[in-house]
Amino acid sequence: MASKIIVVGNVNCALREVFTRLAKLQVKQNFSFAIVVGDLFGDCSSEQELDEISGLLQGNIAVPLPTYFTLGSRPLPTRVIEKIEADDEVCPNLYYLGKRGTLKTSEGIRLAALGGELQSNLTPDAKTTGKYDPHYTESDARALFGIHNADVLITNQWPKGIRTGSKVPLPEDTTVPEGVQCVADVCSTLKPRYHFSSSADFFFEREPFFHMPTEDAPDAKPLTRFINLASYSKTTKQKWMYAFTLDPKAPIPTSVPVGATVTPLAAVATKRGALQSQKESFQRFARDDSHQRPRKRAKGPPPGPGECFFCLSNPNIATHLITSIGNESYLTTAKGPLPTPQTFPYLGFPSHILIIPFTHSPTFSSIPDSDSRSGTYNEMQRYRSSLHAMLRTRAKGELGAVTWEVSRGNGIHIHWQFLPAPADIIRNGLVEAAFKVEAENLKYPKFETTSTDEITQPGDSFRVWIWAPSKQDADAEARTSGEKNGSEKSLLLPLSPDFRFDLQFGRRVMAKLLQLEKRINWKDDIQSKEEETTDAEAFKQAFKEFDFSLEE
Repeated sequence: MASKIIVVGNVNCALREVFTRLAKLQVKQNFSFAIVVGDLFGDCSSEQELDEISGLLQGNIAVPLPTYFTLGSRPLPTRVIEKIEADDEVCPNLYYLGKRGTLKTSEGIRLAALGGELQSNLTPDAKTTGKYDPHYTESDARALFGIHNADVLITNQWPKGIRTGSKVPLPEDTTVPEGVQCVADVCSTLKPRYHFSSSADFFFEREPFFHMPTEDAPDAKPLTRFINLASYSKTTKQKWMYAFTLDPKAPIPTSVPVGATVTPLAAVATKRGALQSQKESFQRFARDDSHQRPRKRAKGPPPGPGECFFCLSNPNIATHLITSIGNESYLTTAKGPLPTPQTFPYLGFPSHILIIPFTHSPTFSSIPDSDSRSGTYNEMQRYRSSLHAMLRTRAKGELGAVTWEVSRGNGIHIHWQFLPAPADIIRNGLVEAAFKVEAENLKYPKFETTSTDEITQPGDSFRVWIWAPSKQDADAEARTSGEKNGSEKSLLLPLSPDFRFDLQFGRRVMAKLLQLEKRINWKDDIQSKEEETTDAEAFKQAFKEFDFSLEE
């Protein structure tokens, strides 16, 4: 059953005013409980504030509903600590969650709290901070990992990187709090439905962000809403209260709602650091292997999702290149695209696109769950069909497309590269011939013709789909009828340890066909972030009409 909850920012000892406001709201709304984020008592430096505390402890200020609080940036008053130690509560309905605490309410809602500020200069033999001291250690933060999940996370400090990928504007003349990595780690581990803070004196509600599926729950995409509340003030125009409804038994989302982003938080740090050789050789959107065999070196474990540059959970992902997010996969423009914005005048942007599954797997056949495997493949094919439809409309039948994949069991993260190509050179067989001739020149095995919709192939392989639209100009039927308005052929090149395969094979062939040989190496034509953003936005506008992920 869903519960109504209200959350309040820093109260700073304005106890009578805040609890009076809550009492009036409670009559109408009947909240299950309230949460105070930040400092409930403030610094208690004035006589009025001391009187407020006395009124609370003596029962002259009533707390109208169960209310939970933790630490902000100030210590609790001595009298409040003594009352908690004696009675486990400050007064009826007012409960201290602890600096590092968890609680499951009677409604079944799990709260997790990490109050205070990070104490990062403790010496190895220093004592840990007390449970009422407004400082915590990284060990305190890591201790919360053990609860595995939470519905609501309450922290005083912001998680590091929380504004990455957000388009929500901040109020003018505001200072953004410095984020803390271990708070981000707690959020990434617990994946709360709501994460509240009050360390900034303004209201900020970030776009919801989803966490990547795990092996235990391959279809689940937990969603977190991060909200910072302003401090209570009689005169403030900033929002200091936030009410919402939460059902702890509601299923974890399996699709991404409109407006949500990928998690902006870095992967939880592990004892093993990121592989530098991996970062150097496996870059964000392409790889470039030399034909010379490299020196032998110790082989480390393959990078996980936090280190893989195709995984949305990687903190270094170029989010400004992401153009569409589906339920199982996403689209992004390529870094160092082969075409330029001038290559295809009908488009005005490169349209070198990557179709990337969420699942961190080197091949489709290595995705263990059959439903996830087929669902991922089918959605990626749907993206490809939508891209074809866009080309039919924008290029009026003058552009086809070539899509290729490298599927290897010792690879890292399978993906498809999509590239427009003049329809004429596809129809007259030049594209097919170019792939076959290049393979022969490199003494590769011969290409085999295969089914265009077959999901997996035995063994390692390089696969290419070659599609051309029908010769008629794009019309309403062509925009919606998928690949029926055109022809497609699929070629398969078996890979084996008997020869060294060039991972840039597909790009190399297409560069020669499009007379772009100077752009074979993607690293030679890196764009500025502004240029990348411009091209990505241009593609998004052109693709918007065909993007099924935007459908309600």
